Amino acid sequence: MYKKKSFFIVFEGVEGTGKSYQIAKLYKNLKNKKYNIIKTREPGGSKTAEKIRNLIFSKKSNNFDSLTDFYLMCAARNEHINKFLIPAKKQKKIIICDRFTDSTYAYQVIGNGIDKNFNDYNQNYIIKNYKPNLVIVLKSTFKTIFSRIKKRKKINKFDKLNINFYKKAQNAFIERAKKKKNYHIFDSSQNTSVLEKEILKLVIKKLK
Repeated sequence: MYKKKSFFIVFEGVEGTGKSYQIAKLYKNLKNKKYNIIKTREPGGSKTAEKIRNLIFSKKSNNFDSLTDFYLMCAARNEHINKFLIPAKKQKKIIICDRFTDSTYAYQVIGNGIDKNFNDYNQNYIIKNYKPNLVIVLKSTFKTIFSRIKKRKKINKFDKLNINFYKKAQNAFIERAKKKKNYHIFDSSQNTSVLEKEILKLVIKKLK
């Protein structure tokens, strides 16, 4: 039986791994089972954080220095945590979030060369003790990744990254996941009902 408490679930992975799809499926399945659930995303998630997201994804943002991009991500996260995640935790909600600090590490540190210690200091200062209870990392073949990105109606700057960037980022997610007990890796090359059921089974087990 589920003991009513807040539980923070994060989905991580590069573009095209099917995070949005699996989040929607998990959200629907848990909702049908009457769990007190809410979903969110990063960058964004709160009204103020979404305003920063719009700047991050704007066409002009391609001209930003990598450090500027990093700080915008941090600013959005600070707003998201204080305006959305902490209140949701107090309301004892189960939260499903599309991306969190591991994406900052994979994209900004590994991908864009932001100093690791500098990133760690900033993330620790912003999140303090607010950390995920469960992180689901989705990995996929690059053929599948680019096929999915190609089908998107709207393309942003993160969808235009080259294969070497995605390879480095995906490896970063996987290597991090291997070192932590509350991280679980799933191959989402095939976004089937089997994967959906496996993720649901894991989450319900963790919620008990």
